[in-house]
Amino acid sequence: MQYNATSPEDYINQVPEERQQALKALRKVINENLPKGFEEGIQYGMIGYYVPHSVYPDGYHCNPKEPLPFMSFASQKNSVNLYHSGIYAVPEIHDWFVAEYPKHSKRKLDMGKSCIRFKKMDDIPLELIAELCQKLTVNKWINIYETAIKK
Repeated sequence: MQYNATSPEDYINQVPEERQQALKALRKVINENLPKGFEEGIQYGMIGYYVPHSVYPDGYHCNPKEPLPFMSFASQKNSVNLYHSGIYAVPEIHDWFVAEYPKHSKRKLDMGKSCIRFKKMDDIPLELIAELCQKLTVNKWINIYETAIKK
């Protein structure tokens, strides 16, 4: 589902009411645990966390006018989806997350390459997401990104 939001608050206010509390809780956990240097805003129609141009002037190689994306979440038709570039780019983070997930949720992990889908709003593993947020600093993410795009 696409929302025409101009801020994270605006985005959350546009989603169905039964999802708003879950999105607020997810946003709070991310903001409290993401290392300093990332910024929050609307990116690609979702609530996004990215490396601002003031820190990484080159921006995203696909569109240098965009800041370097790192993490985002969105309310989709059947789920809330969390996108984390570290899960995709760093095998150790992926493997850690897959191993830890069953300790934090009784539901089966529904995951793509960088996308984690939560179909039940009351079963989003916020403690695990807090730990995930702490895995990469801005500088580590920039190094991983630059290494990957220079291949």
